Amino acid sequence: MKWFVKRACVTLGASLVLSAASLVYGPATQADEISVTQWGSSLYGLPYAVAMDKGLFKKAGVDITGILTSGGGGTTVRNILASKTPYGEVAVAAALAAQRQGLDLVIVNVGTRSVAEASMVTMPGTNVQTVADLPGKKVAITSPKGVSEMLLLMVLKQKGIDASKVTRVASGGYVNGLTMLEQGAVSGAVLIEPLSIVRKASYRTVYRAGDVLQPMTTSVGITTREFAKSHPDELRAIIAGRRAGVDAVYADPAGAATLLQSSFKLTPDVAREAVDNMVKSRMWSDGEFNRAELDRMTDGLKLIGELNGDVDWSKLVDTSFLPADLKAKSTL
Repeated sequence: MKWFVKRACVTLGASLVLSAASLVYGPATQADEISVTQWGSSLYGLPYAVAMDKGLFKKAGVDITGILTSGGGGTTVRNILASKTPYGEVAVAAALAAQRQGLDLVIVNVGTRSVAEASMVTMPGTNVQTVADLPGKKVAITSPKGVSEMLLLMVLKQKGIDASKVTRVASGGYVNGLTMLEQGAVSGAVLIEPLSIVRKASYRTVYRAGDVLQPMTTSVGITTREFAKSHPDELRAIIAGRRAGVDAVYADPAGAATLLQSSFKLTPDVAREAVDNMVKSRMWSDGEFNRAELDRMTDGLKLIGELNGDVDWSKLVDTSFLPADLKAKSTL
């Protein structure tokens, strides 16, 4: 494999498009590394892996040779700020938190726009058949105010269920939540792909978040305003290379699944199912902004107390580094 991973801290979770474009191909720059949240453990970064493997970043004019990773959130933002090439893909919540802390960041593209990888499971034979059966029950989430709790609360709200009647229990991780479920400490546990596919024979799915909730922006590309000003062509090349990776995933899901299989050490069937599920939901964005999808994410962040009030996206987003067609498609 032509690319490699520098792993700072990997956790299983995150939380957490189609049209071909004309890219301006220029001479490759010096080798660089960028950051992607949950690299190596979630499906967010698959287009980057494909783009590196196929040399699409080089064709776009930048030589991305590796990905720096973290468990997400503030750690990823700090990795970005400390790197020579301060571009990275982070959760929307992390970008907003960094901005509130006074970090001079700018959002330059959208990464992912689906929660189809998230679900909740229970043990076979239990009396929890649907979301309507959750009041009075305990559900394992990964951590308070995390993405897993946010999506659970959004599903409950969408289904008209009083969230105060569903006890959320912090497990510390998806695998830990499954252990609690198997031991009878909780009646349900939130889950994320590809773990939900690997373990699907052991549990019954209560809901898939993507079947209940509308698309929402889940990750964005960020950089510093200084880097955007001083290296605009390099930034455009990174965004273009990633977009080419997205197009390649949608054009050849089987090839992307083979790459995922080797990097995640999955069986061929599991890797293909994971990629097919995300392709079906159009998880990976070409990079354009959609105001409604951004606002759905902020609505969720309000539910867990991570955000008060509305976000003035005009102060955070700069569409000038997107290709012309994506700028035209963006709604802010």
